[in-house]
Amino acid sequence: MAELTDQQGHLQQVLEQQKTLVAEINELQNQVTTKREMALKLQGVREYLEQTGVTLPEPEAAEGEAAAEPAATEVVEGE
Repeated sequence: MAELTDQQGHLQQVLEQQKTLVAEINELQNQVTTKREMALKLQGVREYLEQTGVTLPEPEAAEGEAAAEPAATEVVEGE
């Protein structure tokens, strides 16, 4: 095989880096999709349990402090 010029070698490296990054991006997108689906399923389970009357005991508050409300979980849909 003929030897590559410096520019051709650089182009080859750029193409390999791009291919690697695209593969990593695709993997990250798959992970986001999987985690979003799991979060939505857990939200459904939570809503079901709350609708059937399941509650957690109120945490004991320190003197003079109000009991903290649990933070609401929100799933943000992607683009």
